[in-house]
Amino acid sequence: MKNKKLFFLVLSSGLFYLFLLSACRLYNLERKLAPEYADFLSKVRYIITSEERKIFLELPDSEKDTFIEEFWRRRDPDPETEENEFKIEYFNRLEKANELFLGEGRPGWLTDRGRIYILFGPPTDRITYPMGTPGSGGRGCQEIWYYGNFPVVFLDESCTGHYVLVTLSLEHLHELNLAQSRMQKTFPKEKEFLDFKFAMKKNLVTSDRIEGVFAIDIPYETIWFSSEGDQLKTVLDVTIELRNASGQLLWQHKESYPLQMTEEELKAKRKKDYHIEIPFVVSQGLETLRQEKGRIEVRLNNQTGGEKVQKLFDFKI
Repeated sequence: MKNKKLFFLVLSSGLFYLFLLSACRLYNLERKLAPEYADFLSKVRYIITSEERKIFLELPDSEKDTFIEEFWRRRDPDPETEENEFKIEYFNRLEKANELFLGEGRPGWLTDRGRIYILFGPPTDRITYPMGTPGSGGRGCQEIWYYGNFPVVFLDESCTGHYVLVTLSLEHLHELNLAQSRMQKTFPKEKEFLDFKFAMKKNLVTSDRIEGVFAIDIPYETIWFSSEGDQLKTVLDVTIELRNASGQLLWQHKESYPLQMTEEELKAKRKKDYHIEIPFVVSQGLETLRQEKGRIEVRLNNQTGGEKVQKLFDFKI
């Protein structure tokens, strides 16, 4: 029993450590964002999913503008029109929140009241309770916004204009989370962004040779297929390039992977990944890799729909 408890303790500690490493990596990537991309990420903080944020941060700058266009396109309720009504409404609410909620030492859209305004829109009723008035409960100043019969409460304990969202209960918190989730997921599940996980294993490292395997795992739910009769088909184009710090190409792999299955087979694989293993041998430029870490660039193209994703990874000897 003690050994079993120790095993789970070590396992949980290891998982927590991996989580911290991932969080730190994304934090560092966010710190290095160009101003225009940092501004985008900041302003969509209420509607971008954690998966989308991770993908955006991992993309090279050359791909970020395309991601932003796709981000808004996926949320367009009527793609047949020239205007994106969702995007227009979102930024209208953001600007209105700036006008309404000044005086907290930050832009109005970054305040708690601004966040709720952006996610829910203007309340059907807004009731304010200054300090000492019935309804304030002796806790300073309060505002209660009603969306139908659903209340959202803000408290300013010192009555200085700094209002904080108050969670009335776990059920209330759940409703707020659902509201944000609905804003995030305004496109069907089958239209998830194309994505992949990448891993590398070195099997042999000598003075003149490195051998190993690159592994790519692509969630089936992010892959687009075309229908041909009773079959679903697509082709995935994979390109991997290894370069040293100065940009010299040391190793390259290009290959297309056809996929074909029935709709029932795809449904059974929805929560699984399409796994690709690519052996590699690097024998040139090893001295430069020992001096400075190299860069692996992985590009994935889904021929059905033309969706692409590109990621960069470090290569160290």
